[in-house]
Amino acid sequence: MFKLSEIKELIKLVDQTSVQELEIENEGARLHIRKPGKTEVVNVQAAPITHTYSQPAVAVAPPQPAASPDVQPAAAESASAKAPAVDLHQIVSPMVGTFYSAPSPDADSFVKTGDRVHEKSVVCILEAMKLMNELEAEVNGEIVEVLVSNGQLVEYGQPLFLVKAD
Repeated sequence: MFKLSEIKELIKLVDQTSVQELEIENEGARLHIRKPGKTEVVNVQAAPITHTYSQPAVAVAPPQPAASPDVQPAAAESASAKAPAVDLHQIVSPMVGTFYSAPSPDADSFVKTGDRVHEKSVVCILEAMKLMNELEAEVNGEIVEVLVSNGQLVEYGQPLFLVKAD
């Protein structure tokens, strides 16, 4: 068995050296000490994601009594019939940050619904850690919808715009 003082001493030794992991077996007892992995900050430019996007139809209905298994709910059928399937490109956030639709509070938005964009068009600014990062459309087409509001916090991979690509 290992004594607590021995374990503490081994932890100190591992911590003070370049050894990343230590495993010792003594009298049937096994001790495994591992340093936590290094955290590395990497700036990644996300590639645009293209896929079919259908806007969901949302209906809120009062609770219904349980139906028999052979009865299909009509709401699901009507919801799928109302939502047209359109191929739209999503411009997604490549980072966590604050979304700004304009270069300054008193300026016009970079883009709005109906605007045409090309690959190098700046569509918004994302602020992360006091750095202002311009986000480009990376696709030619028309802005169909702006999915976030000015000043909103956004997550990595969160859709920001829908674009009908040319």
